Amino acid sequence: MKSLITRRKSLLVAASAALALSLSACGGGSGSAPAPVDKPSFAAGTTMEKLNKAGKIVIGTKFDQPLFGQKGLDGKPVGFDVEIGKSIAAKLGIPADKIEWVETVSANRESFIEQGRVDIVIATYTITDARKQKVSFAGPYYQAGQALLVNKDDNSITKPEDVKGKKVCSVTGSTPAKTIVDKYGADLVPAANYTACLEPLRNKQVVAVTTDNVILAGYVDKEPDAFKLASDQTFTKEPYGIGLKKDDTVFRNWINDQLEAFGKDGTYKKAWEATAGKVIKTAPELPAISRY
Repeated sequence: MKSLITRRKSLLVAASAALALSLSACGGGSGSAPAPVDKPSFAAGTTMEKLNKAGKIVIGTKFDQPLFGQKGLDGKPVGFDVEIGKSIAAKLGIPADKIEWVETVSANRESFIEQGRVDIVIATYTITDARKQKVSFAGPYYQAGQALLVNKDDNSITKPEDVKGKKVCSVTGSTPAKTIVDKYGADLVPAANYTACLEPLRNKQVVAVTTDNVILAGYVDKEPDAFKLASDQTFTKEPYGIGLKKDDTVFRNWINDQLEAFGKDGTYKKAWEATAGKVIKTAPELPAISRY
């Protein structure tokens, strides 16, 4: 009897180990890390030179955004933003395993840049004039648009005007939160991140969650029987940029040069197809870079 129990335990342990290994492999990364440039040359004193000499870069990204920046089972983030970050690091001569990923949420992106806790932020970060007062932006590298996530069985909300006076969840300090209140009169239920909005929606404590369409599409992809987009139409334009220290013009221009190159050499398309393109089949074109 003891032998049988021992054997069963061994089989359970083996099965658990195999499952864990399988899940780790699934969550271990998206796309393939580009090879770092061998001995790139940068002007003395530039941020590029400093990062290259240090041999590492600290990149802020989100850990809870399916398709763009989500923490995998191996502890490393995966998604489109992550792939863009890896490609920029490679141009600095920095391999993917020398990137330090720091979780950033909507409310702390500017402060993390200002305090030097990160070198750049790639985190579904909409470029706005107000944010430009605190940080600089390279890009945009993607054009998103605000949308509404609702429960699968709710057909009462199809457009932003339908949420007037109703409870809607969004992230504190985010552009979508401001828009849904100021322009459409929603009663905001704030959250630290968008994932924290899902339970209130599921339990009908709020009628919708609002943020960019690509982020919401990730939640629909994960739980298609629970949620849906209220409409395929977006009601804002959200240009995503790469945040960096204010007035570091040389670094900003250099990143812009890399983004434009990614759009031409296939890097951009490859990053999309390996991540968000698995759900959003229409591959985007790289937006025109804003060289302000």
